[in-house]
Amino acid sequence: MDRRDFIKSMAASTAVLHTLSAQGAGQALHPSRTGSVPASAASVEGHTKLASFTRKGETWTVYEDLSVRDGVLTFVSSAGTARVLPKTAEATFADDGPQHLGLDIKDIGMAGADLLADKLLAHGDPREEEVHKAAPPMNSAHHEGNNPNYRPSWNTFVGTRECSDTMPVYPSGSTRTYHPIQYFKELTQERSNQRHEGLVGGWMPAVRKVLPGDNGSYYEIVVFGDVLAKDRFIVQTWHRTSHIQNGKIAKVEFGYSYPAYTRRRQDPKPEEFYLGLLEFAEYWERQTHDLVPLSLPDKSWTDMVRYAFVKEQMVRPGGVYPKYGAVDRDYYGPEYDGFQDIFTMALYANLECGRFDLAHDIFDNYFSDFTDSKGMINMRGAETAQFGLTLFLIARYYQLTGDKTLLIKHREKIEATATLLAELQDESLKLSPTDPGYGLLHGWCESDSCLMPDPSIWDKPYFSNSAFTVRGWRDIAGTWRKLKFPGGEALATDWTRRSEQLQAALTKSIEANIRHDMKPAYIGPMPGVKLTFRESIEQEHPSEQGWTHRCYAELLQPDVLPAAQANIVIDCMRAYGATTAGVVANVGRANPHDRAILGFVSYGYAAALLHLNRIEEYILFLYSHRYHDHSRGSWTAGEVSGITGGGALFCIPAQQTIPLLIRWMLVFEDSDEDRLHFGRALPREWVATGKPIAISGAPTRWGRVDYHLETRSSNTLAASITLPAKGDLPKELHVTFRAGDGRKLVSATVNGKPAQFGGPHQDAVVIVPRGERVFEVVTQLA
Repeated sequence: MDRRDFIKSMAASTAVLHTLSAQGAGQALHPSRTGSVPASAASVEGHTKLASFTRKGETWTVYEDLSVRDGVLTFVSSAGTARVLPKTAEATFADDGPQHLGLDIKDIGMAGADLLADKLLAHGDPREEEVHKAAPPMNSAHHEGNNPNYRPSWNTFVGTRECSDTMPVYPSGSTRTYHPIQYFKELTQERSNQRHEGLVGGWMPAVRKVLPGDNGSYYEIVVFGDVLAKDRFIVQTWHRTSHIQNGKIAKVEFGYSYPAYTRRRQDPKPEEFYLGLLEFAEYWERQTHDLVPLSLPDKSWTDMVRYAFVKEQMVRPGGVYPKYGAVDRDYYGPEYDGFQDIFTMALYANLECGRFDLAHDIFDNYFSDFTDSKGMINMRGAETAQFGLTLFLIARYYQLTGDKTLLIKHREKIEATATLLAELQDESLKLSPTDPGYGLLHGWCESDSCLMPDPSIWDKPYFSNSAFTVRGWRDIAGTWRKLKFPGGEALATDWTRRSEQLQAALTKSIEANIRHDMKPAYIGPMPGVKLTFRESIEQEHPSEQGWTHRCYAELLQPDVLPAAQANIVIDCMRAYGATTAGVVANVGRANPHDRAILGFVSYGYAAALLHLNRIEEYILFLYSHRYHDHSRGSWTAGEVSGITGGGALFCIPAQQTIPLLIRWMLVFEDSDEDRLHFGRALPREWVATGKPIAISGAPTRWGRVDYHLETRSSNTLAASITLPAKGDLPKELHVTFRAGDGRKLVSATVNGKPAQFGGPHQDAVVIVPRGERVFEVVTQLA
């Protein structure tokens, strides 16, 4: 039988998908580590049988629920197991009606104040759906006209860990080697403009595009990389393009990398495609097996976390070698490989989410190949604050893993990094005490400074340079004391002294440079400037304040400022043009046609919001980053995006922001106090769903911890906390309950004993462990 006829003759059904509860079998269908479930737990009643094939003596039968657009694909084995792959889809086009919450884009772009944030925060916690609608989706502004030479931009990509390149996927579902429109002439640009996008497998990098058809039908395109291919640079790709009508497959075509050519290259059979998809699913399960398990009311958030690490594996050749972007020279050229942000963001995100083996390899790779014996990086332009962040993360690596082997191996380079910063401090202390930059570290804040005709314009005492150096010296000193290296105590003592001296100079300079004549008070990115950052950018060309966004984020993230000063910085950013929809703005000239969002680096601002308990703003940052710095459905994060539907260049540090934010909202450590927070930034609307919220094995400096929040009745919230079985304990646990629907907390117990609420908002139960390691915290609501 011809394979096309074979597919068309398969039985179809319009039965509704058998629903499994989130607490029961639904969890089994999406296990965090194994990927497979007993066949009895995966109902295929009413689903369409697609194909059967044999692998290693097992016969696998593939079913798909075509009764709904986003029905699951199920692989059932003769050995009694099954694998269920959910399918997702999000609209990539703007909603009808007024955009930007009814505000005029000219007003949004020209205002100093973040008008979108002000409106979204007017009622406390921002509402996720309202943030979702606050701006058109990325890439939704389409090309107009009939230019035959117009070439659309790719909006996502596929690949594997082993391949040293990636394959772009375009809005139409085409790659650079395979075009579905050759088989389906109906796949026009007009239909593509009204598409939904998502993934097959929920979080797996199998791109799914759904285009509207006639009479309620739709076209579906699925593309994924062949995980068994051995090509060094060429990503071999599997393709399935289908027309679904009335719950049945009207037409389907399968492809592999290239169009068919004579008898020597034929399109694959259905069985080959589904075997490739099964291998693909098992492969990506293995690549993410060590990620800390998460449970959230909306599974798309946990999928985004996992997908971020999948995307990292696709862009890093061999899973380890650093790359900033994908596909095109910007940002996949080798001149970007040593960029400090690739290293620091990857090490941070992988550590916080439990991926210690990869963190080890990334650390080792960067210090072996991209750091020399003088502490300098193998990249065109250094960023001064990132050296401090590097020291902090090395200390964090040791805190979480206890692995001293790498620190011993790279001790010379780590100490050289700290010495590089010490030399900058010594140089600043040679200045006249009346110099605004006296005692503060001078240096570039942004790598791109080195490309300018006169890079010295940006060799300035940015506050951020000193802030991250304070944190880096402080934490690496503590680590060196624990490791007891020969001569290490003397270095640790010097770093501690320098840290304290620099912190005093930093806070004194900030205090002296706050403009209290402005309401709210204004503080620039460095001392001694006469113009605000917007005035400077408008009047000075080039402007020494050109990368203010980075300066502010890196000033706040180290958590070394007094709370009063940190709050002034945030209020200043919100009021004078340095945030967009609650995320750090990519600061430039005021633009009446758009306003930019900084997708990477900005996570430091979010960390400060959490430290300062500005929870509503933290939640807004989370929502806005997802919906306005990621493409919808395919979740490709932009380095810098806008709010009018334009595109953005992908960069992996932006992609890894969501994992950090989700991790921190659940489990978060104070920087210097012996205090551990649970559930500090959970959105009230998530809690109000009544669905479980949990993280297991979250790494902390005391060891791995578990946190589980559940709704036991309409008036009862309960949190379960498990601390490590051995080792030191934090002095305090703060377990926050952000009840939804306007509910009030009226009483609490800890392990059955009455407890009091504390914290700035009186919504946290404060626990002193006193040797106990398991806690049940129950609160009553009114």
